[in-house]
Amino acid sequence: MAFKKKSKDDDVVDVHPQNGVRGGVATVVEGGDDADHAQATTSVPGSAPGSNGSSNGAAPQKQSVRLGDQLIASNLITEAQLEKALEMQRDSGGLLGEVLVSTGALSEQALAHALASYFGFDVANLRRDNVDPMMISFLSEDVAREYVAFPVRMEGDNLFIAVAEPSEELRNTLAKASGKSVKLLIAPLSDIRWAIDSNYRALGTVAQLVQVFESVEGSRKRNVDNTEPEIVADDAPVVQVVDRILTQAMRDRASDVHIEPSDDIVRVRFRIDGALKEILQLPAAIGPGLVSRIKIMANMNIVERRRPQDGQLTINIDGKEVDVRVATTATIMGESCVMRLLDKTRSVLRLNDLGMPLDTHEAYSKIVRAPFGMVLCAGPTGSGKTTTLYATLSEVSNPTLNVMTIEDPVEYVFPSINQIQTNEQAGLTFATGLRSILRQDPDVILVGEIRDVETTRVAVQSALTGHFVVSSLHATDSVSALHRFLDMGIESFLIASSVLAVVGQRLLRRICPSCKAPYQPSDEELVFYEESGGPAKDDFFQGTGCNFCTHTGYKDRIGIYELLIMTPELRRLVVGWATQEELRNMAVKQGMRTLRQEAVNLVNQDITSISEVIRSVYTL
Repeated sequence: MAFKKKSKDDDVVDVHPQNGVRGGVATVVEGGDDADHAQATTSVPGSAPGSNGSSNGAAPQKQSVRLGDQLIASNLITEAQLEKALEMQRDSGGLLGEVLVSTGALSEQALAHALASYFGFDVANLRRDNVDPMMISFLSEDVAREYVAFPVRMEGDNLFIAVAEPSEELRNTLAKASGKSVKLLIAPLSDIRWAIDSNYRALGTVAQLVQVFESVEGSRKRNVDNTEPEIVADDAPVVQVVDRILTQAMRDRASDVHIEPSDDIVRVRFRIDGALKEILQLPAAIGPGLVSRIKIMANMNIVERRRPQDGQLTINIDGKEVDVRVATTATIMGESCVMRLLDKTRSVLRLNDLGMPLDTHEAYSKIVRAPFGMVLCAGPTGSGKTTTLYATLSEVSNPTLNVMTIEDPVEYVFPSINQIQTNEQAGLTFATGLRSILRQDPDVILVGEIRDVETTRVAVQSALTGHFVVSSLHATDSVSALHRFLDMGIESFLIASSVLAVVGQRLLRRICPSCKAPYQPSDEELVFYEESGGPAKDDFFQGTGCNFCTHTGYKDRIGIYELLIMTPELRRLVVGWATQEELRNMAVKQGMRTLRQEAVNLVNQDITSISEVIRSVYTL
């Protein structure tokens, strides 16, 4: 359907707002009501973006314009990349811009700037520009999510809204929904989604819910004669508060949610990128109700408040299925609850996606293809051991092998692998499950975690009798993992014979790319960097804090790995009960780079900061 648009000379131009980023034809839209935008609405193929294709300022000719041609003319993509993207688009549909980004032909930022220049719009920098919180009142959350649009600012009577793919139809829809005169800005799709999650807070109505809870609680206490059991409705304040906490945790990319009672408040904290951040303070009276609601969801005993309990639940948040592991324990202030969140829609990483240096990745890939023996992933809680184990399985799994796992819990489901969930009430522990696996003719066995002597012995025997075993172990680094086996009472010669390699690992926060800036490290940080063998360096970087990283200076994490390969020399040292220092010195002599060295290399590459290394990896 065409709409009529007046040019400066009052010549009528037919403009067809086809969804032209589909099929390679650019959508032509109005940038605003002023005549200055009129000439930006059409372009002649091959002309400069934003030009009207006319040298004398006359009205633009009626043209059909292709976005792909403009991207090639701007040297953003090649013809081969465009052909490949158009072929993929024909097969799967979608927007050409999104297809080009998904293939890696260009970045989202580059696409946004190209579209802005092409259509004559401004680019909204949602990562750095301060957004007035009052703007979200003009556009409901449902509309913002459905159309992937975010209100940025008001200028006079005009509401400026950031979108990824502009069209006249979209502008009219947003104007109707907001009741304002709308002008469009362009921003990358992921930035808009992030801005929506960050500003439309699921916790925004918690204060009102707490007030309702307190009034209901006061009424209940006054009616003490009421002996009927209380039925908690789905819309009860406590139920809604729990739902909002979990929803906000997912939007904030939290890995864990802590609900911690104290004297007069209940603290709610999220662990984001490995660091805890306080999100909410609630009155102490609501604490028992929150924990009871979570226990009901996880099929736990709500009457028992003294003993620690574990449970698991599945919940749908923003269209994503999320697994939540629940652990409760009694403290002197009341019952504390920790929930670990796992997004089931997230794909399992492969080995080459883990961030291992090339030589480490090549050596590890060879080791995990061994027909028998044991490979261990060592590190503290939250260091990415499980991710490495699953990446290892995805590397070795093939139709000719029987791959079996025993886990607590099963975090990712592989259709071609036999996975077993432990169940202590039924007597199915790691040790008993591992024994049953050995009667199932396995080739590769994954033990989710080695926790006790019995499991360790069965795993070692499995590795010595022709099976390939991979497992995780809580230890500070690769060398201390071997000593943990010795401390458990496993004979040193069995360890030397069964273990092929140990991967020690940590996760470090990345410097936020949006607010990365040079800074002068403190004297302590410089001494640490130099003592760790860091190469000479003039400029050090850190994040200054922005909207994109919630003003922490860090966004996402990267793994560091030390790979200890059991050479004949190391086996002799293990049999002789050598100290950790002797084992480490021999491993380094034979080429192993320690966690500290790997971390300092990331500082040299400006991926992380010295303070982050000291926080996560520092060893004497």
